[in-house]
Amino acid sequence: MTQKFKTVYFCQSCGYESPKWLGKCPSCGEWNTFAEEKVSKSKGNQRKENKNTRLPLRLSEIETLDEPRINMPSSEFNRVLGGGLVVGSLTLIGGEPGIGKSTLLLQNILSIRNRKILYVSGEESASQLKLRADRLGKVSDNTFILCETKLDNIFTQIENVKPQLVIIDSIQTIASDQIESAAGSVSQVRECAAELLRYAKESGVPVILVGHINKDGAIAGPKVLEHIVDTVLQFEGDRQYLYRILRSIKNRFGSTSEIGIYEMVQKGLREVKNPSEMLLSENREEEMSGIAIGVTLEGARPFMVEVQALVSTAAYGTPQRAVTGFDQRRLNMLLAVLEKRAKFKLGQKDVFLNMAGGIKIIDPAIDLSVVAAIMSSNFDTAISRKTCFIGEIGLSGEIRTVTRIDQRVSEAEKLGFETVVIPKGNLKGVKDKFKIKIIEVGKMEELLRFLFE
Repeated sequence: MTQKFKTVYFCQSCGYESPKWLGKCPSCGEWNTFAEEKVSKSKGNQRKENKNTRLPLRLSEIETLDEPRINMPSSEFNRVLGGGLVVGSLTLIGGEPGIGKSTLLLQNILSIRNRKILYVSGEESASQLKLRADRLGKVSDNTFILCETKLDNIFTQIENVKPQLVIIDSIQTIASDQIESAAGSVSQVRECAAELLRYAKESGVPVILVGHINKDGAIAGPKVLEHIVDTVLQFEGDRQYLYRILRSIKNRFGSTSEIGIYEMVQKGLREVKNPSEMLLSENREEEMSGIAIGVTLEGARPFMVEVQALVSTAAYGTPQRAVTGFDQRRLNMLLAVLEKRAKFKLGQKDVFLNMAGGIKIIDPAIDLSVVAAIMSSNFDTAISRKTCFIGEIGLSGEIRTVTRIDQRVSEAEKLGFETVVIPKGNLKGVKDKFKIKIIEVGKMEELLRFLFE
């Protein structure tokens, strides 16, 4: 009996399904993203065959159990997962090509000695994976490599090997015979992820998927995958720099406010226990103008970042505004506040701003250090390297309070800073517990008076 298929159109950006082609997606608003795919009409057969229906339970009758977790060799990985990999969970790791997703997973599973692991690769050959494992300097007899792209063949080998952890690298290369469309399409990604989720929940074996990043910087088929999986991790960073950040976007078993930081070295990824030391420049013999240290917060983790600014007379008439690692619109706002509230004329000067280390900052608490670096460069006056800045600047020139101020000040004190500039009244009640000298400022004029008088 031949299987019947129907034609459906899917948005390749968000996964929206439509019976006809549309120029603009009504869900995400993208243009020309609909692609034709054929899906099976007979989706209810498996439901009819399953006679073991579960009865509903009262909420008070359900027993709560602590989810058992598998400790990964990387403490940073465990931190982002919320304490380890949950048994029977489905985890998705996304990132740009070449950022180090496969290296991160291979480096971790090769260090696990007491569990049988199946690593399914749809992009690399077995010899390529062996070369990478040799470069990492680790060999494990418990790790099995399978180079396969057909979902049915993968499940066959899963039954033979009976692994305790399954890695799929990547989900966009896997295809099911039940779907007629090509691998990587929305329907294939959804069907394969749903089958792997069913396997993980029924067997209790955790499954980790690797996902590609599309041109917009999101995981390909994000709405489809994010709703299916339990945990979504984003592995990001600039390939021109050594550091990488593992960030949790969705986590059913832990917090999404944790991040893990790695450094890419010759033998793989090295955990960065103290990111502040990595993002601060090496010791200089003399202090230089245009540099200020700020305290930012990534998730629940505070660390120091060096803000570098260069202010010079516009050489070509039209002033330039060049920014690296910071929002350019926010820089323009801060320059307007400086001109309006503090009476500094920077309209005819070039302003260049850089976050050292290539990190991207979106935390508004870095505003104070940005303004300090700009004014330091403008007056060509160096700021003490033992001073750091925390605070958000409003449009009226006031210094606004920020969240988790005690954690930020503690980080500055731990790293040996002698003075910290914070918003006025932000440390009420807990100011006396710190040994570091605390300067409170309420307006931008007070900041400039502290720096240059």
